Amino acid sequence: MLKEFKEFAIKGNMIDMAVGIVIGAAFGAIIGSLVDDIIMPIVGLLIGGVDFSTIVLGPLNIGLFINAIVKFVIIAFALFMVVKGINSMKRKEEAKPSAPPKPSNEEVLLTEIRDLLKK
Repeated sequence: MLKEFKEFAIKGNMIDMAVGIVIGAAFGAIIGSLVDDIIMPIVGLLIGGVDFSTIVLGPLNIGLFINAIVKFVIIAFALFMVVKGINSMKRKEEAKPSAPPKPSNEEVLLTEIRDLLKK
């Protein structure tokens, strides 16, 4: 059972997924700081000095919800751009011209006959 778990955990896909999760968490923290500490204060200043983290509607903290929406949009756009770039690279690899196909035996014979008739 331990051997099976080791094979499962060592597979490339599992390691790739783990690395992706760790990088994704770090990326989320960076985007969170970007939105909370840079973008939203600038937006707040542009619309009259509003601090979005303090906007409330009764018991609902609307400002934090707006911050979360902005974070989501930025992360979704960044992931879209990454996936689009990866797909573009895959298409370029697939579109590389392959060697021309080898002529069939019939084509070789017809070419030889044509060359003989030219003489």
